[in-house]
Amino acid sequence: MWSVVGLAYGTALGFAGVAGGFGGFLLVLVLGILGLLAGRAVSGEIDLAGVWDSLGNRKRPTA
Repeated sequence: MWSVVGLAYGTALGFAGVAGGFGGFLLVLVLGILGLLAGRAVSGEIDLAGVWDSLGNRKRPTA
């Protein structure tokens, strides 16, 4: 199943690159990654609250 999804996503990136240039390629890439993260969050594979907390609680070195 994932090979078919990868093939479809690669094809979409190729068409975006041809039709929209590099900007279109990047837009489809970023939106695809956001869609992947949203789908994994909905299915329960990723805990976005935990990820957000870990990013916000980074300790900064004191001088």
